[in-house]
Amino acid sequence: MAMGPDYRTVSRTGAEVAGIDAGLRQYMLRIYNYMAGGVALPGIVAYVFSNMVMSSPQLATAVYGSPLKWVIIFAPLGFALLFGMRIQTMAASTAQMLFWAFAAVMGLSMASIFLVYTQESIARTFFISAGMFGAMSLYGYTTKRDLTGWGSFLFMGVIGLILASVVNLFMGSSALGFAISVVGVLVFTGLTAYDTQKIKEMYSEHDEGGTMTKKAILGAFNLYLDFINLFVMLLRLMGTVRSN
Repeated sequence: MAMGPDYRTVSRTGAEVAGIDAGLRQYMLRIYNYMAGGVALPGIVAYVFSNMVMSSPQLATAVYGSPLKWVIIFAPLGFALLFGMRIQTMAASTAQMLFWAFAAVMGLSMASIFLVYTQESIARTFFISAGMFGAMSLYGYTTKRDLTGWGSFLFMGVIGLILASVVNLFMGSSALGFAISVVGVLVFTGLTAYDTQKIKEMYSEHDEGGTMTKKAILGAFNLYLDFINLFVMLLRLMGTVRSN
C-alpha cells in the first residue's frame, strides 16, 4: 500500500529552512552594521583631522610636507594585507580591534579629500555611491546567477588599479587619473555584487560564535573596501574642487 508524504518530516525541514533564512538575515545585518560603523568612523576622523590641518599650517607642513604623508597614504594597504593574511588565526576580539583600527587609519588617509573637494560635492557623491552600492549589493544577494567567474577578472582589475595609481602618484597625469577613476568605478561596482554573493555563501548555521563573528567582520571589511573605493573613484570624477 502506497504511503503518503511524512508531513512531520516536511514540517521539520521547512522549520529548518526558515531557521537558516533567519540566521542568514541576522548574519548579513550584522555585516552591514559593522560596515556602517566602518564608514562612519573614518568619515569623522577625516573631517576632524582635515579641520585641524586647515587651522594649523605647522601641522599641514609636518604631515603633507614630509615623508609622513607616505605613511598615511600606504598605512591602510598595510592594514588590509595584515587583516587578510591573519584573520583566520586571530581571535574574534583581535579581528574586531584591527577592523576599527583600520577604519581610523583610513580616516587619516582620506582627510585630504576635505582639503581638495567642497563638502557639498563630497556629500552628493557619498549618497550616489551609497545608492549604487546598495543596488549592486542587493543584486549580489538576490541573483540566482553564479558570479564566481567575475572574481579573477575583477581581481586583475584591482591589481591594475593599484599599480596605475602608484605610478600616477609620481606622474601626476590627469588623463591617467581619469582612466583610473572610470575603470575603478566599474571594478568596484562589480566587486560589490561579487563579494556580497561570496559572503552570503560563506554563511553556515553550524558556525560557533567566534567563527561567525570573524566571518561577519571579514565580510564587512570586504564590502567596506568596495564602498570606500567606489566613493573615492566617483569623487574624482564628480567632485567639485575647492577654490583658493
